[in-house]
Amino acid sequence: MPLSQPERDWVAPVARGPVDAAVTLPGSKSMTNRALVLAATASGSSRIGRPLASRDTRLMAHALRALGADVLEVEAAGPEAEAVGAAEEVRGWLVDPGERLRGPAEIDVGLAGTVMRFLPPVAALADGDVAIDGDPYARRRPMGPILDALRALGAEIDDGGRGALPFTVRGRGGLRGGTVTLDASASSQLISGLLLSAPRFEQGLEVRHEGPPVPSAPHLAMTVAMLREAGATVDDSEPDVWRVAPGGLKGRDWDIEPDLSNAAQFLGAALVTGGRVTVGGWPAETTQPGDALRDLLAEMGAEVDLGPDGLTVRGGSGFRGLTADLRDVGELTPVLAALAALADGPSRLTGIAHLRGHETDRLAALVAEINGLGGDARELPDGLEIRPRPLRGGVFHTYDDHRMVMAGAVLGLAVPDVRVENVGTVGKTLPDFTERWSAMLTTAG
Repeated sequence: MPLSQPERDWVAPVARGPVDAAVTLPGSKSMTNRALVLAATASGSSRIGRPLASRDTRLMAHALRALGADVLEVEAAGPEAEAVGAAEEVRGWLVDPGERLRGPAEIDVGLAGTVMRFLPPVAALADGDVAIDGDPYARRRPMGPILDALRALGAEIDDGGRGALPFTVRGRGGLRGGTVTLDASASSQLISGLLLSAPRFEQGLEVRHEGPPVPSAPHLAMTVAMLREAGATVDDSEPDVWRVAPGGLKGRDWDIEPDLSNAAQFLGAALVTGGRVTVGGWPAETTQPGDALRDLLAEMGAEVDLGPDGLTVRGGSGFRGLTADLRDVGELTPVLAALAALADGPSRLTGIAHLRGHETDRLAALVAEINGLGGDARELPDGLEIRPRPLRGGVFHTYDDHRMVMAGAVLGLAVPDVRVENVGTVGKTLPDFTERWSAMLTTAG
């Protein structure tokens, strides 16, 4: 169990009554980082409107700048452009890919799955050596399949035989491409990373998945849709096969949707408190996995309405447990598990064995922390079984995982003295989370 760090613990506020709040969320991390890669490998400049400015997206921007792209931030407070790293709130990023990608470069991927899986193919297109490393736990995340795939497509990579970070991509200014087969059952990012750079491969790309089902299918649909918007020709008509024709991408304007996965804890607060929460700007159609919250929360007993003001969730006097296959929406698991621990009946969440390889082993972490507060959770081969029990306060460890912070906050709505360890790790995707959370709770009464 990780060590408690009291000086950084955040006492999750208890709701004093039903919340009645309207919440605005920053842009989607998944869409922002895809747009950054597509912009940096296109011809011509691009504008990324309403992006997420967080640790994960800044790591991506810094990495692309190290490879020669010019990434500028336009602050919300004014039109002037400033280098990446200025304000947390931005209204747009301007990306000029420059004449060519180049090294040598050293890239820090932090603990960001999108950066560690999307950047190696980009680095293979650069001219020069690109050294890639990240946070200590990042060295345990699955990387072997994408490194082996890149080698099969013509890349030279020195990883010391580890199939993991750190490694060096010895870029030669281009990549042959062609056909490759890999097992992407650990993460859809292994395929998305290859697809995003594939238009720049000399022969394009045909990638075939062989193995258990690929998780997070909506994220693959997002990758394909954004590639097409950038001008790529993509054929995904055959199951588990993706083909991208060679050809240049065009610079364009990207308007980033709100991050729907980051809505989970706010909408969940309506269930826990028997209140009402509206998340503004919810798209009528989207490839984001977070859109599944509409059906999942309804199954738990919420009243869900998508209207012109956004998505509104209303809770009642209690809510049901949930039985669901979350293979496509695994990132929602921590918040849904927290809700399950507070529900009126048992829950069974399956299809999520791949979460053992995320920022932490999320299944083991959720069981340890829910049970540490007096709950009754156990691991299944591919998921979690949770039976509600009266909970008590205590330290809720987060394992440097932003989604664990959000789960702890949800539990704290109903359980006094839940102390969330290292709340700052939420900066990975939502830097001002605690301020937004507190603002929502000022509406409770």
